[in-house]
Amino acid sequence: MADIMKISSRNLPVRRRTVMKGGLAGIVASGLAPTIAKAAPIKMVMAHINAVPESAAIAFDWQAQEVKKRSNGEIDMQFFGATLMSKELEIMNAVKSGNVQMGGPAGAAATVFPEMGVFLVPYLVKDYDQAYKMFNGKIGDTLDKQFQEKYKLKTMCFFDYGFRHFWTSKKPIVEPKDLRGAKIRVQQAKVFGDTINGLGGNAVPMAWGEVISAAKQGVIDGGDLPIVNQIALKIYEVSKYCSMTFHNYGPTLNTMNLATWEGLSDAHKKLMMDTSREAQEKCRQLTESVDNFEAAKKELEPKGMTVVKGDVAAFRKVAQDKIWPAYKKQYGELWDQIETFKA
Repeated sequence: MADIMKISSRNLPVRRRTVMKGGLAGIVASGLAPTIAKAAPIKMVMAHINAVPESAAIAFDWQAQEVKKRSNGEIDMQFFGATLMSKELEIMNAVKSGNVQMGGPAGAAATVFPEMGVFLVPYLVKDYDQAYKMFNGKIGDTLDKQFQEKYKLKTMCFFDYGFRHFWTSKKPIVEPKDLRGAKIRVQQAKVFGDTINGLGGNAVPMAWGEVISAAKQGVIDGGDLPIVNQIALKIYEVSKYCSMTFHNYGPTLNTMNLATWEGLSDAHKKLMMDTSREAQEKCRQLTESVDNFEAAKKELEPKGMTVVKGDVAAFRKVAQDKIWPAYKKQYGELWDQIETFKA
């Protein structure tokens, strides 16, 4: 009240008695009410390895716009695809340190989170329905808790790029014997190398930034990617064949720096989780819509690729005999949960 008296006597022709008598109403009526500063928006930067039209980029770019709209600008979520950092591990280190608030490892999930490697073992995850129910259920909740404790990262959602299929320049990969002698690029997680070597090929670990030039120069004979990524990354520019073998399921996740998460209000946490689940669904729709033979032919053959069906049963038998035993021993209980999971 003393401050109000001082302001009124120095700056405005308002009588002391008027202010005293009117109380707060008098203050408002006299124009003396202090301006309530609007809180600065919460900055929420998300870094992603690829730009639109990659499926995850489409979904998370949508999320950023939706969060700003639904929060009435209280959260300023900004999506940066292929602009802030060029490598998956750079993005994850930035999220862990809090230099950016959100981001994910894209296709390198098992490199950053070795716990995710079990889902990449060839042919262990049977189909999308099984995968979705595992990650949006108890198994996903357990992983989220582990990642918070171990990496200080909050899982916003799990999503996927679909099942992997071979892209090659010299010949299609229809049977396991077609992989003999083929130099196939793999991501740097051990499970990818074990997959290609176990199925009969020669795995060449390589960061994505080197892949296109290596394919053009003949350093590699091909690689493997989900159909949605073969389209978005224009793999048809360096490849003649797409062989649909469905050998590795490709789960990944989007994360938030845990300290950032814990600093949000309950309402803002709910908003971020709600929109993350909606973005997850968009990713899945985009992925599944092209992950079948007819859709892949429609998308890739006009661009110069030949799409063939791989002998999935033959590849699965090799994987079960040569690759599964070591991983089953390594992952123990989690392996059993996945193998016996009923969608």
